[in-house]
Amino acid sequence: MLSTGALRAHLLAARLAGPVATSREASLRSYRLFAARDPRVMLGLDPERAWGERDLLGLMADKCGVSGDPGHVSGPDVIDPERTLTALDAFARRLRGVMTRGAPVLFGTGHPHRLLEFYAGLADALSAAGCVVLTPAQGRCIDITTRFGVRTYALDYVRGVALVREPGVVHAGSATGAHTHSPLPVRVALEGLAEAGGPLPELVVGDHGWVCGAGQLGIEAIGLADTDDPALFVGEAEGRVSVAVPVDDAVRSAYYRPLTRYVLNRACLSQ
Repeated sequence: MLSTGALRAHLLAARLAGPVATSREASLRSYRLFAARDPRVMLGLDPERAWGERDLLGLMADKCGVSGDPGHVSGPDVIDPERTLTALDAFARRLRGVMTRGAPVLFGTGHPHRLLEFYAGLADALSAAGCVVLTPAQGRCIDITTRFGVRTYALDYVRGVALVREPGVVHAGSATGAHTHSPLPVRVALEGLAEAGGPLPELVVGDHGWVCGAGQLGIEAIGLADTDDPALFVGEAEGRVSVAVPVDDAVRSAYYRPLTRYVLNRACLSQ
């Protein structure tokens, strides 16, 4: 069993919290773009209220522990590990709830190189506990606007976790996928479920557009978010995202394994 103290130490040692690799400049740029409603950082969320840069800075200071000083404009950003631990406990309670009900769950990530194994461990445990881990619309093509123009990707699943990849680049089922912030993949997955007449997920677990896109459509969603992803925290503040866990989302994949163990233990899903 991984104790809270041990996980706190790991968060700091792995730079998942504390001073993180995400720069203050990158975070402030995201807040400016979000205040201007730039779709690149909205992640599918349509906020109910106007969020100015100062509002966002105050929210992120409260939710993540970043500096609330607008004069602090450079250097590494900071995540308070206590806020991460509190959010992970809330995240685990949501998983415990769907496990108790045997409810269908959809997992998806825009960070497959880093976060796939974190979600896959959760999906394996929920499936073993009797939940249906949904894998709709596999292979369906999605046109996503990127900084390189519109690219066509295919929806795929690895160990029950959705990701997108360029068609034909690698064999289906491999862990290599594309980094994306787009909400289109979760919309396509949900459309696939509706077309098939199957059950919709009671919970969507993931990051980026998977969380905000689902929450915007009224489906309960929880996930991980970095200091330059204000959309998830705005969604949480407005009641469309149930839990946003502040954590650096781009460290080595192996560094998230203790988080998986901690969440599964807290959710009473440990194997």
